[in-house]
Amino acid sequence: MTGPWRSPALAAAVACLEDEIRDAWARLRGELDVAPGSPEESELARLVVDDPGAYDWRTVDGAVDRLTCPDCGARLTAGPATCETCEFRHRMRFGARERDRPHVPPGNEHALRVATAVTRSRHRYSPRARVGYELVLPDLLAGALPTTPQAQAAKALINTLADDECDRVASLAEVVELARGR
Repeated sequence: MTGPWRSPALAAAVACLEDEIRDAWARLRGELDVAPGSPEESELARLVVDDPGAYDWRTVDGAVDRLTCPDCGARLTAGPATCETCEFRHRMRFGARERDRPHVPPGNEHALRVATAVTRSRHRYSPRARVGYELVLPDLLAGALPTTPQAQAAKALINTLADDECDRVASLAEVVELARGR
């Protein structure tokens, strides 16, 4: 994934997650003795995206990365929001398995997966959704999980921001400052 990220912490988290996604795909490919770049790898990727519930979400995202949308020509799920095939496959990725990592609160893996999907498919989400998930992604990757009241309070603050403000902020402290008095 490339692009300007709102903070160095987010850039580092995205890089780490992209490595995890590549590694998960490489593990499955290795287990099945499938050569990278081969027609068999493309077929395996199609099989994985057709049955996401049989695989971990990182593996599904790795499979998605190897396929091109037959309708828009973009990487599958990365096409314009108007591409029905990309939108369908983007939603299907949420059927993948998610197992909480050791030593993290229950639910962290789900939050991490959703935040990663939002970050990898930014154009499919509103500025408010993007800022909320992107600001919390580094903490989720580190194993934290905000409480429901914490998440609701952050959302209430974010909801006071204009779209351009959402796209500019690099920290929750900036959100708090911008939201002050609104």
